[in-house]
Amino acid sequence: MYNKGANQYRQVGATSEVAGADPHRLIQMLMEGALTRMSQAKGMIEEKNHQGKAKLLNRVMEIIATLQSSLDHETGGDISANLDRLYDYMNRRLLEASSLNDVSMVDEVMSLLLEIKTGWDGIRDEYLASTRKKPSEQDITPKASMASHSA
Repeated sequence: MYNKGANQYRQVGATSEVAGADPHRLIQMLMEGALTRMSQAKGMIEEKNHQGKAKLLNRVMEIIATLQSSLDHETGGDISANLDRLYDYMNRRLLEASSLNDVSMVDEVMSLLLEIKTGWDGIRDEYLASTRKKPSEQDITPKASMASHSA
């Protein structure tokens, strides 16, 4: 009973945070969610909980696919192209990790995503400064605002 209530409370909190988040923060949240789930999946692998592991890693792969689809290749250029390939590689490694129950492969993907997230977190102030421009100076399309800081 408590777990169900706690989970519902967390979901409401997460929903509230998503509703108030800017595009930059949404990407941060996706990365945080992927890292958390990969950590949990490692525990599931060690416990030999194959169903739990599969559920978590599938969700991580969905998150990575979302990050990949948010890339703006027109504005992002080489960075977007490189991230696209890296996200593809990460998903392939997670599939392999899941089928082989290999924690080291999950660690590899966590390390790669953490490096991307560290860079993304580092441009937060720049992103916030760019959103303070006069409305006439901003391109308010979602892809444009996220592309200037390709995930």
